Amino acid sequence: MYAIIDIETTGGQFNEEGITEIAIYKFDGHEIVDQFISLVNPEKPIQPFVVKLTGINNAMLRSAPKFYEIAKRIIEMTEDCIIVAHNASFDYRILRTEFTRLGYDYIKPTLCTVELSQKLIPGQLSYSLGKLVRALGIPVTDRHRAAGDAMATVKLFKMLLEKDVKKEILISLIKAEIKKGLSPKLLDIVESLPTKTGIYYVHNEKGDLIYIGKSRNIKKRINQHFTGSSSKCKKIQREVFAVTYEETGSELVALLKECEEIKINKPVYNRSQKKTIFQWALYPEKDANGYLTLKVMKADGRKKEITSFTSIQEGKNSLFKITEKYNLCQKLNELYETKNGCFQYKIKECNGACLGKETPELYNERVEEFIQEMKFDNDNMVIIDRGRSVDERSAVLIENGVYQGYCFFDLNYQVNNIEILKNLIIPMQNNRDTKTIIQMYLRKHKVYKILKF
Repeated sequence: MYAIIDIETTGGQFNEEGITEIAIYKFDGHEIVDQFISLVNPEKPIQPFVVKLTGINNAMLRSAPKFYEIAKRIIEMTEDCIIVAHNASFDYRILRTEFTRLGYDYIKPTLCTVELSQKLIPGQLSYSLGKLVRALGIPVTDRHRAAGDAMATVKLFKMLLEKDVKKEILISLIKAEIKKGLSPKLLDIVESLPTKTGIYYVHNEKGDLIYIGKSRNIKKRINQHFTGSSSKCKKIQREVFAVTYEETGSELVALLKECEEIKINKPVYNRSQKKTIFQWALYPEKDANGYLTLKVMKADGRKKEITSFTSIQEGKNSLFKITEKYNLCQKLNELYETKNGCFQYKIKECNGACLGKETPELYNERVEEFIQEMKFDNDNMVIIDRGRSVDERSAVLIENGVYQGYCFFDLNYQVNNIEILKNLIIPMQNNRDTKTIIQMYLRKHKVYKILKF
């Protein structure tokens, strides 16, 4: 659990500032579960430049509670939490100073969104909260007031969690949980999970990631792991300490994230996907008569494939559908061998290329049509799909045929400029699998829209 904090102060000399306003949002990594917002009487005057900046003046604070009156609520709100703030060293120092004046030693682990942003979103012109959220397309209201700045920090932190493909933030949270020595039972873990689409992360007692998966129903999938009798399921059942998750809404985003994060984190029980999950590919070849044929073969990085598959059977099934859709000869494509040609030359299913009834030029036009439809080597497009909530959409960006990454955007804050979208994008690696994942998904599923640019 995280306590995302913003504090406004009176200004003044180091360690002599007083708190004028505080906002705390308790955040479980997915949504806000509790909040506390209050003006605070600092019992000292506010510096004039601070009044101008925040709009908070001395008159507004005369009837506000003093710090000792809200101290208990702050302790309750931040219990068992990691303190998160933009420039955390400042907010944490101010809090500790106030508690020290009351004779209480306030010690908490902290995370700074300035430092995290510099690491996970490099190359920004400024890392001040206002300029950073503007560049990232994060809406902010009540700037320089505790509630507005803390809410902007929540949205920024949520984006940072998504960009953290190595899951260092999540692992630090799990390690904090381990220190408490509470190992939840399998049933408790399952009950805490959502029935939504996303990625899930299985951690052991050291906090290490031992398995990463995706599902359209995270709770159901984890329950299958915990009740399964396979060797892998039994190992997971023995070693699991905690399960964390990330909702994606879009199954396409979940597939792409799963592929990338397995390759980066290399969990011990994801052996089959550490290299590539598509070991069979579809290749075009010309036969002795000049006809373009399609063949499913073991993937060869030296050849340019049209698309790839997880198994040879999946490839053959796909090739069968392709020949039907584009009226291609099934014999030429090595699906059926007959003495008298493809299905003894049934005109509805083949124009007779295998019997010389159709010229290579005419036949190859249809094959090329299929190949061009499958490839997006030079395409620039954004695939818009469902988001994590009804007022959100996901976007997958492809530039010059290369997958760049994904993002989420609020429907109330439409993204009309591709440059703004690029700032929102969570960069991902374009490996051999990503293109096939996108191709297969677009073949099998409807998305909200595809924008070409």
